[in-house]
Amino acid sequence: MSAAKMEVVLKNSCRILGEGPHWDDATQSLLYVDIRSREVHRWNSLTGEDNKVRLKDTVGFVVPRRAGGYVIGLGRRLSLLEWDTATATTIAEVDQDRGTRFNDGKCDPRGRIWAGTSGYEKQDNVIDPDMGSLYSLDLDRSVTKHLSGISVSNGLTWSGDNRVMYYIDSPTRKISAFDYDPTKGTISNQRVVVEFSPDSEDTYGFPDGMTIDLDDKLWVACWNAAAVYKFDPETGKTLQKVDIPAKQTTSVCWGGKNLDELYVTSARCGMSDEYVRETQPLAGSVFKVTGLGAKGRPANVYEG
Repeated sequence: MSAAKMEVVLKNSCRILGEGPHWDDATQSLLYVDIRSREVHRWNSLTGEDNKVRLKDTVGFVVPRRAGGYVIGLGRRLSLLEWDTATATTIAEVDQDRGTRFNDGKCDPRGRIWAGTSGYEKQDNVIDPDMGSLYSLDLDRSVTKHLSGISVSNGLTWSGDNRVMYYIDSPTRKISAFDYDPTKGTISNQRVVVEFSPDSEDTYGFPDGMTIDLDDKLWVACWNAAAVYKFDPETGKTLQKVDIPAKQTTSVCWGGKNLDELYVTSARCGMSDEYVRETQPLAGSVFKVTGLGAKGRPANVYEG
């Protein structure tokens, strides 16, 4: 395996909380969000242009819709985004009895959206625990709640045979697996496949966004660890560490023509301009890592 190479693709493009990278194979573009700046970004890898749309609420994730436009988690609403007019049309609203917002979201192999909520940040990096839930949006636009009592709903990904779904509730510092029924869109038999020891916070931080490679190994962005870690979900062991020059590493996805480039988003939550300047000059940037000897599958899109 050749040595991994890290480069900055978009320097400081997120002013607060870069998240949710999604590689759009059709356009060779990277979609991502700046949650608390209320922005959706679209970076064209062919032209180098980074366009963005600013909305009226937090944006937890963005995924393309096969029939056109995008589905976003806007506040606690699942909405259709029309890019050119920057208009968002509500599909469904969740958690109407509590103060939450959508966080991470992705499409499963059948083209349903899975997305979870978390409590609002009362202050930087502080949220009310156990306020969130995990939902799916089916192709007929019906919404199902699968889990509750979630603190910060994060990484989602599926095994190559579509029989396992992996999931992260960040403060637990665990990665869970579920048996996944692709036909029904249901999960069962939750178990922990990776667990960070209590004394490892300085090393591993908190698991955040996640993707999977063709060998069914997990690649996890670890918040406060300035790193992406590769894990074997069969053994729970750490296989590789990829250093990222941004402490608040938030999420990852495979991209590029061969899907062998790992794109990584980052944040600068609670950091003063002076702190960023002196110790975290690349906070909020988007990075690309090549030479990892691994690759992913094309990202699923919403089929509803």
